[in-house]
Amino acid sequence: MMNGENGLEFNEQGLIPAIIQDAFSQQVLMLGWMNREAFELTCSTGLVHFWSRSRQRLWKKGETSGNLMQVVELMLDCDRDALLVRVLRKGPACHTGLVTCFHNPIEKESGE
Repeated sequence: MMNGENGLEFNEQGLIPAIIQDAFSQQVLMLGWMNREAFELTCSTGLVHFWSRSRQRLWKKGETSGNLMQVVELMLDCDRDALLVRVLRKGPACHTGLVTCFHNPIEKESGE
């Protein structure tokens, strides 16, 4: 587990994108945003925390649904401005009840 900020590059809003991936299946589950406090809570508790841009507050993934995500590994990309969070998940990641939030294919337009 990471300790401290390790040179994270937060954006102008003080946020960094966090791609959440299932540690076993390698399936991408969701994308969330972390501020410094969410990152620190994720590191200290071992459970994924985010900053809700719509609600303007911290939230622990699964706090109401029970679908918690336990951190297995935190990785930074080469620019240090995005996180990959590998997790053990309890239940689905998506609020729709599906395993992943990425379940809406984009259809190619005919003639392309």
